[in-house]
Amino acid sequence: MSLAKKNITKKNNILSFTFNFIKEEIVFVIATLVAIISAFFVPPSIEYFSYIDWDTLFILFSLMAVVQGLKKEGLFDYFSMVLSKKAKTKKGISFILVFLCFFMSMFITNDVALITFVPFTIQIFAEKRDNLLIYVIVLETIAANLGSMLLPIGNPQNLFLFGTMDCSILDFMLFLLPYVILSAIILTLLLLFIPAKPLNETNNNESEKCDFHLKGNILYGILFFTCILSVTKLLPKYILIIIVVVVVFIKDKSIFKKIDYMLLLTFMAFFVFTGNIGNINEIKTFLIDNIKGKELFSGIIFSQVISNVPAALMLQPFALNIEKLLIGVNIGGLGTIIASLASLISFKIYNTSITKPKSSLYLLIFSLLNILFLGLLILLAIILD
Repeated sequence: MSLAKKNITKKNNILSFTFNFIKEEIVFVIATLVAIISAFFVPPSIEYFSYIDWDTLFILFSLMAVVQGLKKEGLFDYFSMVLSKKAKTKKGISFILVFLCFFMSMFITNDVALITFVPFTIQIFAEKRDNLLIYVIVLETIAANLGSMLLPIGNPQNLFLFGTMDCSILDFMLFLLPYVILSAIILTLLLLFIPAKPLNETNNNESEKCDFHLKGNILYGILFFTCILSVTKLLPKYILIIIVVVVVFIKDKSIFKKIDYMLLLTFMAFFVFTGNIGNINEIKTFLIDNIKGKELFSGIIFSQVISNVPAALMLQPFALNIEKLLIGVNIGGLGTIIASLASLISFKIYNTSITKPKSSLYLLIFSLLNILFLGLLILLAIILD
């Protein structure tokens, strides 16, 4: 190959890598760009470090490491296998899978729940191109997004906002409980439409193989409890991260490779951006005046465009009613496919796991069901106001 052709090939590879990176990490790219732009108005200084909520990042890092550890030790696969044995029909297994996503997302975050259970769902259904599969995956996605809102550790925006609120975990749960209950009721009603057809036994048996390690799960379970102590402010965050890093390093260093560092960097970029915006009086005044009293709908609308985690980070410094913002960014995870990064994860898994995916049908069903849930939850928010 000539030198010119090698250069062209190398250039094409770089362009391809750049395009794929931007496509997969679009939120991080946007966060970085707005942070850089804001730096032209507020020159970089040591003060940038004070913008960053290190407590949130320490807890988030620790939770991601612990959850990845539990996943590698086979806890979620074993849990799924045991429950799936109890179901003999597609309706039964759909109920189990959807509510697994709903309840597990409260503890392991919505994206981890979907990464765990959506591939299992695709495996357990015999007809890979069955339209029912799309329906179940979309309900799983909605279940994970809505179930995760009950606890501070359920999703990144909750973890961040809880750190800024002066309330207990119980108060936090009671505040969001009506939305979680309504979500569970709607999910149950929609699952009733699934026909009670028998499962393919061969396919179901294949899904019953997992590698469960008791000692490893006990160790990571203790670390998870340590994370809870830190979330409840009974254990300093810097002690938590030291414990997690040391234990994980000794137990299995490969866990560190599975942590979503792009999410952590996205948080840091948005912290810099919002910190800089807070130092530009004109913009700060404008945002406070226009968000004040409109935290609920601001959270919902911004989530549709930039997803709910960045929306929470961007709006929090200018919101007077954090509780309303909390509701807005949580139910704002419904709606568009980019309203929640977890929704993109499900869509990506479906497209890459099916030979001939019905992407258009998926997006249609996703949009219709998300609009239904979003409308009903907004109505509840208005009633409870």
